[in-house]
Amino acid sequence: FLSGDIKTIDDLPADDFRRAIPRFQEPFFVKNIELVKAIEAMAAEKKVTSSQLALAWIISKGHLPIPGTKRRKYVEQNIGSARINLSEADLAKLESIVPLGTETGDQYDKFSMGLLDY
Repeated sequence: FLSGDIKTIDDLPADDFRRAIPRFQEPFFVKNIELVKAIEAMAAEKKVTSSQLALAWIISKGHLPIPGTKRRKYVEQNIGSARINLSEADLAKLESIVPLGTETGDQYDKFSMGLLDY
């Protein structure tokens, strides 16, 4: 979602596996797009990408994100997220956009969730 490439479900090919994932289905899809738009707006204010903002947010919580990427420019953007300083006001705004516990749909379908060992 944070890449900004997906705005409607029709942006995914008919055979894309993500169509089976709950967060890409209703009622979650529209809600997730709204969350992304709010994050994109905040990222634009800070002159960073929405992915960088999300990574900086995770880092600010003391976690080490391990984002996957296929292109060098995205690796460089991901590294750049470690240099983004988020103020207390920034963190509060992010928490208001996506409060802890916000339901965004499962990452995998029910069968795949059953295979996870956690």
